[in-house]
Amino acid sequence: MNSDVVVVGAGPVGLLLAAELSLAGVSVAVLERLTEQNQALKAGGISGRSTQLLARRGLADRIAEESAKHGEGFASFARERTAADGRQARFGGHFAGLLLNAESSLEIPPPTVLPQQALERLLGAWVAELGVPVLTGHEVTGLTRNADDVTVQVRTGSGAKTIRCAYLVGCDGGRSTVRKLAGFAFPGTDPLTTGYQATLTLDPAVPLPTGWHVTDRGLYAHGPKPGRVLSVEFAGPPADRDAPVTRAELQDALRRVGDTDVVVTAVESAARFTDNTRQAATYRLGRVLLAGDAAHVHPPFGGQGLNTGLQDAANLGWKLAAAVRGWAPDGLLDSYTAERHPVAERVLENTRAQIAIMRPDPHSRAMRALFAQLLEADVTLTDILGARLQGLDIRYDVGPWTHSLTGRYLPDVPGLAEGPRPVLADLTGSAEMRAVAAGWTDRVDVRRLPETPGVTALLLRPDGYIAWATDGAPDPTSLREALCTWFGKPR
Repeated sequence: MNSDVVVVGAGPVGLLLAAELSLAGVSVAVLERLTEQNQALKAGGISGRSTQLLARRGLADRIAEESAKHGEGFASFARERTAADGRQARFGGHFAGLLLNAESSLEIPPPTVLPQQALERLLGAWVAELGVPVLTGHEVTGLTRNADDVTVQVRTGSGAKTIRCAYLVGCDGGRSTVRKLAGFAFPGTDPLTTGYQATLTLDPAVPLPTGWHVTDRGLYAHGPKPGRVLSVEFAGPPADRDAPVTRAELQDALRRVGDTDVVVTAVESAARFTDNTRQAATYRLGRVLLAGDAAHVHPPFGGQGLNTGLQDAANLGWKLAAAVRGWAPDGLLDSYTAERHPVAERVLENTRAQIAIMRPDPHSRAMRALFAQLLEADVTLTDILGARLQGLDIRYDVGPWTHSLTGRYLPDVPGLAEGPRPVLADLTGSAEMRAVAAGWTDRVDVRRLPETPGVTALLLRPDGYIAWATDGAPDPTSLREALCTWFGKPR
C-alpha cells in the first residue's frame, strides 16, 4: 500500500487535513491536478474560529506575519468607511450586504486578513516540513474500492500510474472528480445569478463608491480593500463560466449593476461565481470521503466557504487517523457526516436566504427593507446571524452527558497542548480521574489546568470541541464511557 490516506486537492482544506493526519502518525500523500497555484480571486481572510484552530497547531506566529503583509488595505478601507457613514463596521460580517449591528454583544474571536492563496502557501510550507508528499500535476482519472482499500488511477506528465490507500478523501473543490467517480449524490438548487469577484485598478476620475449598494439590476460591493469588487446580477447563470474573465466584461458588469461610468484600467485577479447551491447527501461512502467544497457548494456571501472546509478537515482528521490506527470506536468515522453535514446545511440555508433578499423584484426588496430594520433594532437578531455566519453556535451531539459545555467549542485556555491529541483537563487534581484515564494515555493527554467556575473536569477532542464535562466530583463511570465512545477501548 502506497499510503494510509490519499488526499485529492492541495487547497487549504486538503493541506490542513494532510497535516492533521501526519501529526497523528498516519502516512498521507496529497494529489493535486494543477502544477501551479490557481490565482483566481478567492477568500480574503479566515474567521476567528479558524484562526484559533490554526493557532492551536502552532501556526499563530506564521499567520500573524503573513497577515501583516495584507492587512493595511483592509484597515484603511475600514477607516474610510467609518468616516463616510459614521458607523463602525465590525467583523460580525454582513448578511446580504447588510452590516451587522456594531453594538452587538456577541463575542466574536478576532478574524485574520489572509488571502486564500497566502494561506495555501503557508499550509503548504508546514506540510512540507512534516514530510508529507504533495504531488502536483497528478490528475485522478478513476478509482476502484473494496472492503480493505482504494486504488486510484492517476494521469501525470510522465504517464499513468495507480496508487493504493486505505482511505481516499476528496478535497478537490466544487466540481470534485472524487465525488463524481465515487457516486456521491449531490442534490441542490440551480443558479439564478451571475457574479464576479475581482481585484482591479479603477480610473480615479470616476470613483466607485465603497461599501454595499443595491440597485435595480442587482447589487455590487467595493471593499474591504481598495480595488476589490463584487457584483451580482439576477439574469441567470453565465453562458460559459470557465471562459477567462476580461477587463471589458468586468467593466460592463459594474456599469450595468452600478449605473456608473466606471473605468477599469487593469485586472489583477478575477473570478465568476453563481448561486449554485448543493450538498453531498453523505460525506462518506465506505473508504471514500469528502471535505470542503467537494462536499458543499454555495455562493460566497458571508465568507463562510473556506472556514466551513477548514472545520471539516479538523473534524475529520483525528477520526480518520483513529480508524487507520485501529482504535476508533464503532461509529466514530460516521460521526463526521453526522456532525458536519448539518453545519453546512445551515450555511446553504443562510446563503439561499441572502440571495432571496438580494433579488431586485419588489417583494424581495420589501423583505430586505424589513430585515434591515430588524437588524438595526434588535441586537439579539444580530447575535443570531453573527454567530451563524462565524460558526460560533455549533453544538455537536456528543452523547448523553448534559453539562452545558458538552458539544461546544472550547476557547483558547492556557496549558492546552498544541497538536491533534485529545486532552483530559483536570481542574481539581483528582487522582481518581487520572486513574480512570490511565488506559488511554497512549492517545489522550491528561493535563492539570487552573480552576474555572462551573467546571471541574472536561474531555477535549482534537478539533477543539468538548466531548464530556462535569461541574462536580468526576464520575468514573461517565468519564470511562466518554473515553470509550470517542477514543476507543483502553489499551
